Amino acid sequence: MTREYTNIYNNLIKLTRNKLLYINLKDEETFSDRIVFLLIHLSFFIKIYKETVSKDKLQEIHDFIFNQIEMSIREIGYGDVSINKNMKKYVNFFYSIISEINDWDNAELDKKSTILYKFINNPKNITIFINYFDKLSTFYKNNTLNYFSKDIEEIKL
Repeated sequence: MTREYTNIYNNLIKLTRNKLLYINLKDEETFSDRIVFLLIHLSFFIKIYKETVSKDKLQEIHDFIFNQIEMSIREIGYGDVSINKNMKKYVNFFYSIISEINDWDNAELDKKSTILYKFINNPKNITIFINYFDKLSTFYKNNTLNYFSKDIEEIKL
């Protein structure tokens, strides 16, 4: 099970590393930007798979990914107080993303734009992000959870 979750996490990281996301930011990318994009990818992941995957399994995936985020923050050198503060911020941020994207598929362009402006820091062109996350949503719908539980060499949206 841990290997399966590690592969899911690594595949989400591969999606998060998409250069298109970062070249469309006005400012230099930061660790925080990478976490935000990971959380947005995870939010869409949970949103799509909550229909077909048990809540317990999705909770385990959620917990595993947040443990990985915490370990990454520790590796950077943050202290325990900072880690706890940041993890609380990221968990709350994640839940706010989840609640905002709940009706993503039925939302108009203006609504999608408003949603992404809340979470993405200083985008150059929000339409690029809207198109990207529309494609991501379709990609998730077209692939089962089992697809993500394997190591995927290259993920193309």
